[in-house]
Amino acid sequence: MTEKRPSQIISVDDLRSSAGRLEALLNTGHEDAPFAVLLCHPHPKGGGTMHNKVVYHAMKAFSSFGLPTLRFNFRGVGLSEGSFDDGQGEQEDVRVALEWLDARLKLPILVAGFSFGSYVGLRVGCGDTSVKGLIALGLPAHAEGRDYTYGFLAACTQPKLFISGDHDVFGPRAHMEAVFASTPEPKRLVWIEGAEHFFQGTPESPTPKLGQMQQEIARWLHEQYALNR
Repeated sequence: MTEKRPSQIISVDDLRSSAGRLEALLNTGHEDAPFAVLLCHPHPKGGGTMHNKVVYHAMKAFSSFGLPTLRFNFRGVGLSEGSFDDGQGEQEDVRVALEWLDARLKLPILVAGFSFGSYVGLRVGCGDTSVKGLIALGLPAHAEGRDYTYGFLAACTQPKLFISGDHDVFGPRAHMEAVFASTPEPKRLVWIEGAEHFFQGTPESPTPKLGQMQQEIARWLHEQYALNR
C-alpha cells in the first residue's frame, strides 16, 4: 500500500480578480482527493481574514480528510490588492477562486464560509455546476438591525450544511430556521449548544465549541459523500 504524501501549505501567487492579486494559501491535500474546498473568511470590516480562528479550524477539518483547501483574503484584506466592495466585488473574488481551483486541480468543489464568507460563498456557489456542496458556518441572518435576504436559496439544489451557535446574535434561531425552511433538500441545520457567533463558549458554557463544529463538518462529509479520514 502506497503511503500518502503529507499535505503541505503553499502560497498561491497567481490568483487575481479585477481588483488585482489576491493573497491565498493552499493546503495541498492528498493526490487522490475526491473534492477540493474553497473557504471564505468573515467580514473584512470586522477584522476578518483567512487566518480567522473559525476558518482555520474548518480548514483543519477538511484537511483531516486529505481535501485540498484554498483560503484567500478578499480584496483589500492583508496583502490582497483593491478595497472592500460591500459584497459585490467579493463575489467576483469567490468566482475567480473557484475558476482557479477548477483549472488547477480539476476536482469537484465544496464551498464553505464563515459569517460574511458564508453569505458570499452561498451567493456564488449556488447553481455553479462545479460546486457539489455548500457549508455555511455562522450564517448572518439578522445583524445591526437588518435582515439578510436569501431568496436565491430557493433554487439551490446542491447539498447544504448550516452550522450555527444557539447563542449567535447574528443568526437568531427564528431567522435562521426561516432561511433554512426556504431552501430545498438536501440540507441540514445543526445548532451547537452553548456557542456564540465565533463558536466560543457562553458564560453558562464557557469552553470553546470549535471542536464540535469540526465534528459536525466531519459527520456531514462522511454521511453525505461517504468520505473517511
